[in-house]
Amino acid sequence: MVNLEWFRTFKAIYETGSLTSAANKLYISQPGVSLHLNSLEAHVGNKLFDRGTRKMLPTEYGNMLYNSIVDAVKKLEEAEGHFYRNADSVRPSISIGMCFETFQYVLEPFISELPFNLITKFGVYQDMLNDLDKGLLDFVISPQKDETFNIQYTPFSKERLILIAGSKNDVSGFKEVVNTGNTETAEDWLNKQVWFGTTGDMEHLRNFWLHNFKKRADFKPNYIVPNMSSIIRCISGKEGFAVIPDFLCRKQLEKGNIQLVWEGFSPIENTLYFAQRKKTIYKKELALLQDVFLKHMAIDVKDQILLLQDTGK
Repeated sequence: MVNLEWFRTFKAIYETGSLTSAANKLYISQPGVSLHLNSLEAHVGNKLFDRGTRKMLPTEYGNMLYNSIVDAVKKLEEAEGHFYRNADSVRPSISIGMCFETFQYVLEPFISELPFNLITKFGVYQDMLNDLDKGLLDFVISPQKDETFNIQYTPFSKERLILIAGSKNDVSGFKEVVNTGNTETAEDWLNKQVWFGTTGDMEHLRNFWLHNFKKRADFKPNYIVPNMSSIIRCISGKEGFAVIPDFLCRKQLEKGNIQLVWEGFSPIENTLYFAQRKKTIYKKELALLQDVFLKHMAIDVKDQILLLQDTGK
């Protein structure tokens, strides 16, 4: 099925005469505009524009398509604006992407207080960053970054991967082994424990194992649950092992429902970034979202300065 955004992009290119102008009009990247156009041309099976030196010139088929869809696209745009005016005096709609646990831990309690509409996507970080570049998302929280010129990355916090266990687990034997520095014995001890993992992404466990034991874990978790929040609830006050970012389990650690077993032979820390397009009409709304995260995932001023220096800002 054709993506209706392809028609909106096609209309913008037709009316402005260039990919750059269409990108500026739609507040998405030029590669995103090119992707929409290429996808639409592949869908209809005909070339829609001739690429001139200064201007995109519509082909005969491009003229026919424009005349066929222009009224319908305008009506959809008018209906969209009318809907939001009737809903709540032109409330903007912001599309964001992040991992489910970050949303649940930080943003979920404040959703009803936000003065704009919010659409949230969960998924693979690289896919969400690609959607941000294409204009399908407006804001992403990510521990990853790429070299896309169109996207601005601002470091704001860190997450440390830690090995945790339920409060009823006896980990004294493991700590004795770790203190000797014997990696093989430590790994063998961990392999014999009951492990929890998540449905889709085992990246944290994989990275923790590679970092400390220089190889992939040779076991599969005993229990696969929907997300990391589920893991924490499952092992709280009980037994079970997992590798979790520290900020997700601070409260349960403080309560003693789970215990910190190990941070590794050397800690693994990921920098978390605010990612947004450099050109956006939602600066005020995105600043409000950033403020929520800064207040509830804050690191001290010294670390914030170091983060900025590391990224050359």
